[in-house]
Amino acid sequence: MNKILLLFAFFIILSSGCKDSSALSIGLVENIDEFNEAVSAAEPGDVITLANGIWNNAELKFYANGTEEKPIKLTVETKGKVTLEEESNLRIAGSYLIVEGLVFRNGNTPTGEVISFKKDSKTLCNNCRVTECVIDNYNPSERHESDYWVGMYGKNNRFDHNYLVGKRNRGVTMAVRLNNEESLENHHRIDHNHFGYRPLLGSNGGETLRIGTSHHSLKNSNTIVEDNYFEMCSGELEIISSKSCQNTFRNNTFYECKGTLTMRHGNETIVENNYLFGNGKANTGGIRIINETQTVNNNYCEGLTGYRFRSALTIMNGVPNSPINRYFQVIDSKASNNLIVNCDNVQFCAGSDSERSAVPVNTEMKNNIIYNTEKDEIFTVYDDISGISFEGNILSPNIELPTNKGANVSTGFEKKELVFNRVDGLLRPEGFDQVGPNSDKERPSGKNTGVDWYPKIDYTINFNVGNEIAVAPGENTILEAALKSKSGDVLVLEAGGKYHQSKSVDVPHTLSLKARGEKPTITFERSSLFNIENGGSLSLEGIIVSGEKCDDYAGNSVVRTSRYSMIDNYKFLAKDCDFVDLDVNHSFNVLRVYKNTFADSIALVNCNFNNISGHVLNMNKETDDIGIYNSENVVVEKCSFKNIGGVAINLYRGGRDESTFGPILKLNETSFDNVGHDKRNKEKSAVSLHGVQVANMNNLTISNSKKMDLHLVVGEPVIRVQNTTFENSEGLTSNSDAFEKNNVKTISTKK
Repeated sequence: MNKILLLFAFFIILSSGCKDSSALSIGLVENIDEFNEAVSAAEPGDVITLANGIWNNAELKFYANGTEEKPIKLTVETKGKVTLEEESNLRIAGSYLIVEGLVFRNGNTPTGEVISFKKDSKTLCNNCRVTECVIDNYNPSERHESDYWVGMYGKNNRFDHNYLVGKRNRGVTMAVRLNNEESLENHHRIDHNHFGYRPLLGSNGGETLRIGTSHHSLKNSNTIVEDNYFEMCSGELEIISSKSCQNTFRNNTFYECKGTLTMRHGNETIVENNYLFGNGKANTGGIRIINETQTVNNNYCEGLTGYRFRSALTIMNGVPNSPINRYFQVIDSKASNNLIVNCDNVQFCAGSDSERSAVPVNTEMKNNIIYNTEKDEIFTVYDDISGISFEGNILSPNIELPTNKGANVSTGFEKKELVFNRVDGLLRPEGFDQVGPNSDKERPSGKNTGVDWYPKIDYTINFNVGNEIAVAPGENTILEAALKSKSGDVLVLEAGGKYHQSKSVDVPHTLSLKARGEKPTITFERSSLFNIENGGSLSLEGIIVSGEKCDDYAGNSVVRTSRYSMIDNYKFLAKDCDFVDLDVNHSFNVLRVYKNTFADSIALVNCNFNNISGHVLNMNKETDDIGIYNSENVVVEKCSFKNIGGVAINLYRGGRDESTFGPILKLNETSFDNVGHDKRNKEKSAVSLHGVQVANMNNLTISNSKKMDLHLVVGEPVIRVQNTTFENSEGLTSNSDAFEKNNVKTISTKK
């Protein structure tokens, strides 16, 4: 009996020392030390679970090796209740690893990548998967400090059902790296992800997805990108930058993205069955073809307004014997069965210049439907298109045929009335089921991509969406109300009220001030009235701002941005406002901006500016001449500038980088009287536009003022000056005649 008991005890001890290889779990880990111990002990089939809570400064190093049948998994106790914050990141290396459920927010990575598929240059990931993870607004404080959110290395990895939203600093949101042999021909799969809002960067380096770099662009990546949703990804010209060979982009949706799916480098790319919706939003783009043996089939483009490199379909010119980092000639490429509806532009030989002189050859455009009954001039041809064969393309009857050196290309196009029906969100022409995407496969959207347990974030800047807060006249009552406000709130001032600020008002979120009836007056003492801090935007409506009570110092301003780098873009709007008597000392500005700040938009509508010693809009703090600038969209409409010592409007963008398309100016029905004569006005202009890429100026009167100066720098700027009169002024000057001028008069009434 004793022998039997001893044998039984020995069996218990032996079995307790063994692992059940069928379903192993190390269990909850509650801190980084426990996590590291669990990873060190992990064997195939194990599951490591992060406990609920906030993990601050957690650098997770998940280095292990599972098997195909028994991967090692890193997960969370409850999805959505485990967040990695402050300076946290994840590195995974080894094989057959799965990561799911991590959320990165309220911080930024301490290294160059938030999620990295490698330990170091020699220890990479193979056959690993990252799924259902979130990276939400996880940015450094400096907008031009560069990092990636995801870096993929190795082979046969999958990145799926993740949600990435709110990247604002320089650097690619997600990059597939090919910088060693172990990462070539990787066969990665990137699918069912939701790439959320990425605002304009105002600089190169704002891609959402990049595969490869120019150095490795003639190597095969074999990456598949499918079933993803790209929502308002507008960091720069290239939403996707394919810089390697044999990649496939299929069944992705692009929603209101101000950029393009670009075959920037590399050959044998397949772009098929994608959906690109612009909804008429400015600068929304389509597909750009560069290099050899590219295939662009059965895509759907609707409501795209972009021009030049952002057109619905762009076929580029190349550089003869191109260096690896420039533009290779388009050769042996195809664009077939694409459905392009209500888009503004299709462009051939785009970028043609003395360098990019190699026109497309052995390329075909076949069986496409291009339909827009509201616009006749869809096609722009910049060079010889005889190397593109056209066959079976259908146009709406109003669209003018593309021309080749003045001759119509009549063969290959048929003008035809078609009947369109809205089917599952698409405008489909009757009788042409083979054109456009295959609708049998579910179209990606915000509902079937990303994760379903984390809220979808809207980071767009919206005014007047919060509560109205009544503000009584008096001293610092605006500040008191602003301190109690939340983003989107409106401070309502009393009609005709007198408001005085002895303290500056910081604006850390979206805030509006408006009045109903007689305009109230705001006076102030400090060097600035409103300070737009990071995360802030400001709207003023129906208000008088007077500088009569300001301290007698030089360099005051009504509104200024943060003196430090702003990672968030901002908006400044003024409507029906008067800015007067800003002249207590020299250099008193309406808006003062600082370097490394960026306005999504500035709008001055029906405003009066009178007796100002400094500048009104002086957006010229990015002077490194590398394509960076201070504001994307500027609208000045129905305004009056009178007795302005400095420049009324100064927009500056230096350098020849082609990754962005701003600044963009609309200047309409506006008068300038006695503007620009102060000796401290270094621009010596009333209006100075340096490197502005789009400017529509109409119905202007410029009297007794310094010049309007245009300095054209990059690309093919669209500059129009119409119905403008210079009276007793210095007139219009430019370094180039490559702009449109209609009904511009210079008159003198002096005797």
